[in-house]
Amino acid sequence: MEQRRAEPDRNNSINPVSLYGEFTLAGNRKVRCAVSLTERDLIIQRLTLAPVGRSKVVLSLKDCVGCRAYREDDNADTAAYFAAYFYPLKRRWMSSGVSRQRAEQCFRLAALQDPRANLEEAEKWARAVRERAARQQTSLRRNGGLMSALSRPSRMMLLVNPQSGQGQALTLYNTHIQRMLNEAGVTHTLVITERQNHARELVKEADLSKWDALVIMAGDGLLFEVINGLLERPDWDEAVRTPLGILPGGSGNGLAASVHHYSGASLVSTEELLVSCGFLLCRGLVAHMDLVSVQLSSGRRLFSFLSVAWGFVADVDIESEKYRHAGAARFTVGTLVRLASLRVYKGKLAYLPAGEDEGSGNNAAPHCNGQASSAAPSRDSALQNTFHNSCHSNNSHKARRTEGTPRALGGPPDSLLPPLDQPLPSDWVVVTEEDFVLMLAMYQSHLAEDLLAAPQATSDDGLIHLLYVRAGISRTALLKLFLAMEKGTHLDTNCQHLVHAKVRALRLEPHSPKGIITVDGEVVDYGPMQAEVHRGLARLITG
Repeated sequence: MEQRRAEPDRNNSINPVSLYGEFTLAGNRKVRCAVSLTERDLIIQRLTLAPVGRSKVVLSLKDCVGCRAYREDDNADTAAYFAAYFYPLKRRWMSSGVSRQRAEQCFRLAALQDPRANLEEAEKWARAVRERAARQQTSLRRNGGLMSALSRPSRMMLLVNPQSGQGQALTLYNTHIQRMLNEAGVTHTLVITERQNHARELVKEADLSKWDALVIMAGDGLLFEVINGLLERPDWDEAVRTPLGILPGGSGNGLAASVHHYSGASLVSTEELLVSCGFLLCRGLVAHMDLVSVQLSSGRRLFSFLSVAWGFVADVDIESEKYRHAGAARFTVGTLVRLASLRVYKGKLAYLPAGEDEGSGNNAAPHCNGQASSAAPSRDSALQNTFHNSCHSNNSHKARRTEGTPRALGGPPDSLLPPLDQPLPSDWVVVTEEDFVLMLAMYQSHLAEDLLAAPQATSDDGLIHLLYVRAGISRTALLKLFLAMEKGTHLDTNCQHLVHAKVRALRLEPHSPKGIITVDGEVVDYGPMQAEVHRGLARLITG
């Protein structure tokens, strides 16, 4: 017995049907469906009574990553098939949250005796689904202010660090990512990194014209290598515009969590985060991404995409390496261990505040939960304090370059930073020398999967979101601060020791003889350092 309905009204002005057909399901020929394609949706209505399943399914083409037509190897079967692949947001079992979950719809077309005619019909459907899905993404790009989309079909170099995180990156690639990229029609070459700086060396020498994007499946450290490798090329100004994709495969996964956050989706972790980032990668929408130039006391100049940390955060990051087998939980363990013997660091901190018309346009004055005087600029000789350093960055001499001078090899010149051994300009804020528990400079929203450290940040706001905690905070208050950071509410905790400012550049001079400074989670030279944001320098595949 069959349930049937009339063919849909093709003149529906709101969402008219452009294609209609009646097919059987590829996996169950007893189930017949009416399939309608509109500009926005693929609508499947079961015409056959079935013991299980919904009678009608509406799948948004915004969630579609690909569609293909094919025939089986059986020459006796004249049928053709088309399969559409979706990753819609669905409510998680036993949870109030939602995550992207794979949904494949595959139909059998056997109305004609000629197998070529059936295949042509299947190809017509597959092509129409792909075209309309692409138009939906063009609409997203226009409305979201994103700059471009990857060409179709795309070619990607996928770099995987098999040792990152819990050593599961290759397994996760085989389980999820390989299939997703194939469904999306993305051609990719898998490159397994073999040692530290392997990725850096590869991208320095690679013919980038072969690739539409470079994709990293690892922790944040591998992307740090890739970005610095691109900026060490003679053609760095072109190379750095190569779109970069990120798939979480490490412990922290700060950028991957940020990309997921920018898409507007709710908090997820582990494999759900991987599927979300894989979906965004397949969609291929590309936005600008800020990079921060970091000058170190040794004369090295690095480029950073995520964070600079000193004190408690850097200690936890590096000291928790011994708990790497625990995955993202290593940071929780490391935090508790470091809280038990809380350290205090002496040093000086200065920064150039962002103007009200910069970045997102919000007021960029310091947000201080403590006393205003702690971040207020000193009007005496403190403004002219010299940050002594016996060996300053060679690149810092580029700070006063003018228009028309030759481009700098190894990235754009820093226009806001004087040499490390010279005084700061008068428009910088100098924090009175004091004891610190931590300093954290962020330019993405997440420091790790479960740490929304800079909730106001976007990938291209042109801002460094500077946070520091002064000494005197209790262990309990610091723990509450980090628990609040999981939801991004730490700036609203009214913690008297926390200071937050939106800045364009900063300088740090540690005075404690021992300590750790990290850039994107990587340990760098301990000593005076300074940093400047370069707005929109790189390109990021995002949501």
